Amino acid sequence: MQLPTPEDLKKKRIELGLTQSDLAKRAGVSQPLIARIEMSDVDPRLSTVAKILTAFDEVKKEQQIVAKDIISSPVIHVQPKQPLEEAIHIMNSNGISQLPVIENGVPVGSLSEGVVVRTIAVKKSLAGITVSDLMEESFPTVPQTASVLTVSHILERSPAVLVMEKGSVTGVITKSDIMKIVNG
Repeated sequence: MQLPTPEDLKKKRIELGLTQSDLAKRAGVSQPLIARIEMSDVDPRLSTVAKILTAFDEVKKEQQIVAKDIISSPVIHVQPKQPLEEAIHIMNSNGISQLPVIENGVPVGSLSEGVVVRTIAVKKSLAGITVSDLMEESFPTVPQTASVLTVSHILERSPAVLVMEKGSVTGVITKSDIMKIVNG
């Protein structure tokens, strides 16, 4: 077996859509080391090359898993005109901290426990308040065919990702769904 050249490693990293930092984190090495290896500045240890190749294999496996493989469905959600008290009950009874707001199968916003808590602190009473009064922007959406790697990058900036098919929400993915993959 022939070891990959620095050019081979760089080419593979780019093919997989990884930055040097992403690869370094996954391989348990520093980003400057990855840069030096790719520039042929340093001759890496065999164990380092093995870590990099293992990281590549893990990313390939992740990219084979798509959104529809890990969605939670049906999506627990609320509608804009629902009373806030109902939304709070749904959140509490399902042990969730955020909800998509969906109208006719289309995401129109989101509701988080943070905004609810802030409202309770200020208003003291929730009488007459509807979900639409407090909803924030909608969670990002992806098609069912989006890779788990794409979804995990989105989840770094959002608490949830909605999965869509033919213009309607078919499922939701949260960080805990990604964590379940790791535990297999």
